[in-house]
Amino acid sequence: MDEPLRILVASPLALIIEPALAGRFPAGTVTVAQDREQVVGAVRGRLRHDIVISDLMWNSADEFSFDGLDVLGILRDADRPAPVVMATQGHGAEQDHLEEVLAHEEVRGVYRKSSGPQALFEIVREVAGGAGAGGAPIVRPPLDLPAVPHLHEWFSRGRGRTAARMAGAIASGRAVSHATLAEAANVRYDTAAKVGREYLGELIWRRGEHVEPTVPASVVYRWCGEHARYILSWCRRNGHADVATRVIGRR
Repeated sequence: MDEPLRILVASPLALIIEPALAGRFPAGTVTVAQDREQVVGAVRGRLRHDIVISDLMWNSADEFSFDGLDVLGILRDADRPAPVVMATQGHGAEQDHLEEVLAHEEVRGVYRKSSGPQALFEIVREVAGGAGAGGAPIVRPPLDLPAVPHLHEWFSRGRGRTAARMAGAIASGRAVSHATLAEAANVRYDTAAKVGREYLGELIWRRGEHVEPTVPASVVYRWCGEHARYILSWCRRNGHADVATRVIGRR
């Protein structure tokens, strides 16, 4: 018997997969949401969904301002908990997001789009039946993430919040020197001057992204640009919205 599932698909390309999902689960309903406003409306405007399928990274005009981690936040803020299946592209730029996603208990499945729709249908059916609850999520195909310090863990402890704030100021294009970093991040100049020695340098070195424990400021600034999507995501979701949006034309 087909499951009468209420499915929300949160993706800029949701209309592409909607017919296939509706055909596979004809007894259910499929709602599509293609941007933040539509996600909020779909979550708050009805009863809890049985399954939420969300893109992990939104490869659209919103890619630096909205992602699957924001979708999780919308579900929590609206008190509409639901099992979530995250859809990934499978490229390395998703690693920072994946490291955090796997720490959220509501994420019950991770699905690579290149696996095809049948793999998604199977994960949805398994998650709807309770798979992934109270343990590791279903991941198809299996992930091979390196055992390195995770950005979300580093940013969430001790001086990590200051480190994240400075990283956000750099990643957004607001800071290009110690002086502009101090101003944009609202920290003392001597704190900004330690961004490579005490705040981000150790993280970069321990992740194997610089060969020596002493990390020059130029490497820190380049690293923040390379990890900008996740850094800005973390900042906007953790009380640093003032440094979480890019300055147009700067980066």
